[in-house]
Amino acid sequence: MPWAVLLGLLAALLLLLLLTRRRTRRPGEPPLDVGIIPWLGHALEFGKDAASFLTRMKEKHGDIFTVLVGGRYVTVLLDPHSYDTVVWEPRSKLDFHAYAVFLMERIFDVQLPHYNPSDEKARMKPTLLHRDLQALTEAMSTNLRTVLLGDVTEAGDGWHKMGLLDFSYSFLFRAGYLTQYGVETVPRTHQSQAQDRAHSADVFRTFRQLDLLLPKLARGSLSVEVTTIINLEYNLCNRGSFSFQGNAGPATFWLLLFLLKHPKAMSAVREELERTLWKAEPPVSEMAILPQKVLDSMPMLDSVLSESLRLTAAPFITREVVVDMAMPMADGREFSLRRGDRLLLFPFLSPQKDPEIYTDPEEFKYDRFLNPDGTEKKDFYKDGKRLKNYNMPWGAGHNLCLGKSYAINSIKQFVGLVLLHFDLELTNPEMKIPEFDLSRYGFGLMQPEHDVPIRYRIRP
Repeated sequence: MPWAVLLGLLAALLLLLLLTRRRTRRPGEPPLDVGIIPWLGHALEFGKDAASFLTRMKEKHGDIFTVLVGGRYVTVLLDPHSYDTVVWEPRSKLDFHAYAVFLMERIFDVQLPHYNPSDEKARMKPTLLHRDLQALTEAMSTNLRTVLLGDVTEAGDGWHKMGLLDFSYSFLFRAGYLTQYGVETVPRTHQSQAQDRAHSADVFRTFRQLDLLLPKLARGSLSVEVTTIINLEYNLCNRGSFSFQGNAGPATFWLLLFLLKHPKAMSAVREELERTLWKAEPPVSEMAILPQKVLDSMPMLDSVLSESLRLTAAPFITREVVVDMAMPMADGREFSLRRGDRLLLFPFLSPQKDPEIYTDPEEFKYDRFLNPDGTEKKDFYKDGKRLKNYNMPWGAGHNLCLGKSYAINSIKQFVGLVLLHFDLELTNPEMKIPEFDLSRYGFGLMQPEHDVPIRYRIRP
C-alpha cells in the first residue's frame, strides 16, 4: 500500500511539473496548440490521420501554427506562396539533414557520424541528372522487358491474375534493382535473364517486408522481435535508392488505376503513345527502347502523371530550426521560430488539394495540366497571385528529388510497355478506388488500404 501511495504521489508530481512547464506562445510566434494531454499533445491524432488533423488545425488557426506532437513542437506552414522561404534557407538556420539522419538511425538502426546527405547528392548527380541518365534510362527499359515480358512468357498464354499494386510495384522495383545493382552476366543469355528474374523477385519479397513496416519503424513503434529484418535491408535501401524503389511502384499503381477507371483518359493516352511512336523521326518500333525524345513528347501522359501525383503524393518536407529566427511570409507577415523546433510543410493539403487552386480538387481530371492547345499548363493561382509551387510530389529547393527525371522516365517506360503490349482489365470494373493507408502520410506516395484485383495478358 505505501508503494502505491508513493507511485501515485510521484505521478501527480510529474503531471504537475508537466502542466506548470507547458509552453506558452510568445509575441510574434505562430498560434500555439498543445492539446489536452501533457507531452503527447496531438501525437495520437497526428499519427492516426495526419491530413485530417492538419486540415482541422488549418481551419482553426490559419496557414501557419505550432502543435505539440510527442514532446516536439512542430510549426506547420501551409501557404505555398511562402514555401520558397523555407526550402532555400541555408542549413545554418534550417537544417534538412538532421531529420534524414534521425530516420536512418530509427529505421535501419545505423549510425553514420560522418554521413553527409549533400555529399551523397553530389556523387549521385552525374548519374541521375547529367551524363549517365540516358544510359540509365535505356538499362531500365531493357530490364523492364526482361522481368515483365519474360515473366508473362514463362507463365504461358491466356489471362493472368494479380493485384494491381503488386503488378506495378514488383515489376518496377525488380527492373530498378537490376538497373542499379547490375545483372547476372553481360552479354545476357536466356539462362542469365531467368536468373535475374528469379533473384530480383526474391529481393522484392524481402524489400516489401520492410516497406510494410516502414511507418512503424519511423515512428518507433515496432517490436524488438522483428527489427532483425532491418539490417538485412540497409544495403538495398541506402544511397538514396529507397526513395525511388519505394515510390515509383505506388505512383504507377495509382496512374494505371485512374486510367482503368476513366476509359476516356485511357484512350487519350493510348492514342498519344501510338501516334508519337509512328511520328518519330525515324519511326520507333513498339519493340524498341523508347528514346528520350519520345518520352519527352507525350504531354497527355505527362498531364495524367501530374494529376495522379497531385492526388496521391503526400510527403512531409521538414527542417530542424537551428537558431532562433524570424521567418517572413509572402503576404508580408513575419513569425518567430524557436531553436530546437521542427518546421513542416505538407504540400498534399496546399497546394495539391486546395480548392482555390484546383477546381474539384478531389476529382481526377486527366487533362488538368494541359492548355487548350495541348501544351503543359503551368499557370495556377492562389490569392490572385500565380504560384511557383503548384504541385510538389518531387519536393522543392534542397529537398528536390535528384531522381525525378529517372523516375519519370521509368514510370513512362513501364506504362508505355504495358499499354502497347498488354490487355489490362479490372476484375471488377465497378470496384471503387480504395482509400489510403493513413499510416503512410509523410513517406512519399500513398498506398491503398487494399490491392485492386486485375487480369492481364499479352495482346494477341
